[in-house]
Amino acid sequence: MMYDGGGYSDMDNIPKRGNGSPGQPMNIVPRTRLLLFTAVTLFPAAILAAAIPEAIYIFGSFAGLLITIAVFDALHVLGKLKDIELDCPETVRISKGKPTALTIKIHNEHPHLNRLKVGLALPRQLQATATEIIIALPPKTPWASFSWPFRAMKQGRYVLEKIHLEAVSSLGFWGKRTTIAVHTEIRVYPNLLSEGKDLAALFTRKQLGVHSQRQLGKGREFEQLREYIPGDSYEDIHWKATARRGTVVTKIFQIERTQEMYVILDASRLSTRYVTDVKKIEDWTVPKGVETIDDQVHPETIFERFATAALIVGMAAERQSDRFGLITFSDQPHGFLRARNGKAHFDACRDMLFTMEPQNVTPDFSELFTFIGTHLRKRALLFFLTNLDDPVLAEHFIRNIDMMTRHHLVMVNMINHTGAKPLFSSGPVETADDLYTALGEHLIWDSLRETGKKLRKRKADFSLLENEKLSGHLISQYFNVKQRQLLCLLI
Repeated sequence: MMYDGGGYSDMDNIPKRGNGSPGQPMNIVPRTRLLLFTAVTLFPAAILAAAIPEAIYIFGSFAGLLITIAVFDALHVLGKLKDIELDCPETVRISKGKPTALTIKIHNEHPHLNRLKVGLALPRQLQATATEIIIALPPKTPWASFSWPFRAMKQGRYVLEKIHLEAVSSLGFWGKRTTIAVHTEIRVYPNLLSEGKDLAALFTRKQLGVHSQRQLGKGREFEQLREYIPGDSYEDIHWKATARRGTVVTKIFQIERTQEMYVILDASRLSTRYVTDVKKIEDWTVPKGVETIDDQVHPETIFERFATAALIVGMAAERQSDRFGLITFSDQPHGFLRARNGKAHFDACRDMLFTMEPQNVTPDFSELFTFIGTHLRKRALLFFLTNLDDPVLAEHFIRNIDMMTRHHLVMVNMINHTGAKPLFSSGPVETADDLYTALGEHLIWDSLRETGKKLRKRKADFSLLENEKLSGHLISQYFNVKQRQLLCLLI
């Protein structure tokens, strides 16, 4: 966990003193100890007074003593939260699903305040192990700190706006409560480390270095011209330069150094679906890719898987010194980051994706391809992460893909969300419902297979992938293009 800056920005509608000072009126509330003490003392005295009229004075004495003690105890707790302040990080960056903790510092000037109950109003997507904790404050120093463990179950941007405090009186009869207005921004990013086990071999092998990775064939990136030397291939002769100079001139090529690649993410209605169908609580088994805590299910959407895979590919491109860019779209292009490299650019890509949510609209591929054609002039590797299980959308995509394959190298990838597969490939069918389910999966698989054939005829590769293999397959595609120098081939 990393922190940016410190302190809080003031909230306009809540007055407060200093940095994280109490911003709402303080309330004194009775505690359970006062109620129990009242029941133990006044109730028997009241019964005695009802049975023996002369004992009314005893009841009055008990009542007066209790009221006096309670009043003095209430006066003692009045100033305990007057000078308390909080100091918290302004921005917290964490990964989805990873246990972490929010560290908060407390500044306390009251000499008799040694215990404090704290409650955090965390958003429901940030699930903590406890709703409130009791902190022991050190007596000899005004500063103390505590950590609040929690885990983020959904990526996005969340704001912690207030912290609740309660101080207990000396006898424990009263509690003084207040709310401190704060503004802590918690940024939950996709958890890239969760993909580490499957991709560890790809990211740790020595061949990942640009200079040590073996290239197939000769270089295809033009470098310069020189005079013909016996043994040069006739196909490398530059005939126009030969005609101008009156002597045979040969083209010299080099291994490609840097290439551009873009991951294009579909943020339309089909990406709002979950990667795994979740059944009811009473009869479901937790599948892989579904986060659970406190009996609550938090499955990932298809777009969240797209975002995680895109950032994984960006990490691989960074190690290869290639330029990496992003495009997001639904019924129109939404986000565009031109291909660059460097840590600052990767952070910008991550910041663009972690708050984006798919929209319940139909994708417009013609608008997307027009945008790409007007913004990407240089030949690039395009990874499309989209959904083509709708036949109408697939036909629309195929009809417009030609304008991309003329200038760019296109890879189309889709998550097999429906479990589409050939008929009877998953084992024997036992009931009629199983038969209809298998037939439906086969029809979807056959439709996607036909879509893949049409795309390959138009020089666009198509892959139907399982959820767990998405990131690894994208990286394999990228390394294959890099190794075979496909991006430098003449169109």
